[in-house]
Amino acid sequence: MDTVTTTMEKLRAQCLSRGASGIQGLARFFRRMDRDRRQSLDAGELQRGLAQLGLDVDEVEAKAMCGRWDRDGNGTLDLEEFLQALQPPMSQAWEAVIAAAFAKVDRTGDGVVTVDDLRGAYSGWAHPKVRSGEWTEDKALRSFLDTFDMSDQDGQVTLAEFRDYYSGLSASVDTDEEFVTMVTSAWRL
Repeated sequence: MDTVTTTMEKLRAQCLSRGASGIQGLARFFRRMDRDRRQSLDAGELQRGLAQLGLDVDEVEAKAMCGRWDRDGNGTLDLEEFLQALQPPMSQAWEAVIAAAFAKVDRTGDGVVTVDDLRGAYSGWAHPKVRSGEWTEDKALRSFLDTFDMSDQDGQVTLAEFRDYYSGLSASVDTDEEFVTMVTSAWRL
C-alpha cells in the first residue's frame, strides 16, 4: 500500500471511529482548513489540516493526495471529492436499502429531500423541544434534515448526502444483515 493510501486509511479510520459525527466533524474541519474560502483545499491547506489531526504528510504526499482524488482536474480537493475519498466502499445490500429509504422519504420524487418531504415520513411532534413549545415541528424537521445535509446545509438532501451519512455508520455495524435491518426498521420499509 502506498503512503497516500495509508494516510487516507488512517484518516478514514479516525473519522469512522466517531461514527456519523466523525464524517460531519471532518466536513466542518475541512471548512476551517480552507483558509482562502474557495471551498476547496490546495496541497498546502491539506498538509496543514492533516498535521492538526496528527497525520504528518510531506508536500509531495499532500500533492499526490490532491491529485488522486481531484475528479474535476482543478488541482484542489473540494469537500465532496474529499468526503468521497474517505468513504469506505459499500456493499450492494447497503446501496439498495439506502436507495429504497431515500426513495420513500423523497415524496416528490425530485431527487432531493426537503422539510416538506419529511412531513409524513418523520414526525417532529415527538421531539422534546416541540413538546415543550421551544421549537415548532418545522424546526424539528429541519434539525433532523440537517443530520443528513452534511456538505452545504442548504435544506436539501441529495442521495449522495444520504449515502454519506450512512457511510459514516459503517464502523458501528458489523454485517450487511444488521445494516439492512437497521435502515428497514428506521424508515419502515
